[in-house]
Amino acid sequence: MSKTHFGYQSVDETEKAGKVAEVFHSVANKYDVMNDLMSFGLHRLWKKVTIARAQVRPGQKVLDIAGGTGDLAKAFAQAAQFGANTDAQVWLSDINASMLGVGRDRLLDDGLALPCVQFDAEKIPFPENYFDVITVAFGLRNMTHKEVALAEMLRVIKPGGRVLVLEFSKPDEFLQPIYDAYSFKVLPWLGEKIAQDAESYRYLAESIRMHPDAETLKDMMLKVGFDEVDTHRMTGGIVALHIGIKY
Repeated sequence: MSKTHFGYQSVDETEKAGKVAEVFHSVANKYDVMNDLMSFGLHRLWKKVTIARAQVRPGQKVLDIAGGTGDLAKAFAQAAQFGANTDAQVWLSDINASMLGVGRDRLLDDGLALPCVQFDAEKIPFPENYFDVITVAFGLRNMTHKEVALAEMLRVIKPGGRVLVLEFSKPDEFLQPIYDAYSFKVLPWLGEKIAQDAESYRYLAESIRMHPDAETLKDMMLKVGFDEVDTHRMTGGIVALHIGIKY
């Protein structure tokens, strides 16, 4: 049976999705609070850049994959004029029911009854050339077969559309020692104190280290068939935004 990584562990490919699910079931209710603490609020800036680069226009169809608590979907709903423009569609999706439930409830609290759908990004349940914009923020690294998921995103994006992948990356060399100390000492401690779950945050730190760096991910996107990939490294390379274009 084929093996893959779950953080620094080697596990059977068939086991990874379940193990990732356990992590996000555990952290769902504290997810946004922990993101603010872990990133000193920078995740909001990174997402604002992603929203601006998505260039969602009124009446467009947008899919937010691994959309979690719905912050990107909310911004896209406003940009697409969801509810006022009959052509607009903004879908919140996640493989994890707990995360999707938190996102759905928060959107409803804001008066947005967006369609929500649970699926594995390696099997997107939409037809070819359907969406104008697809985003996945901090979700790709948790997928078992990243190339398969990226190829699926390419399949369902329209020609001229864009797929935006916001993900942690490899920081500049001078930042690495500080970043390592913070990731492996401070993050699990925060996880224990705030979410009562150090192990899940230890996994999240490890999963970031196992994710491809910006150039490798760009090559991966080109190999699955994107015609153009623009890469934008932010905060010393701690995160990178990749924008894949389909002609």
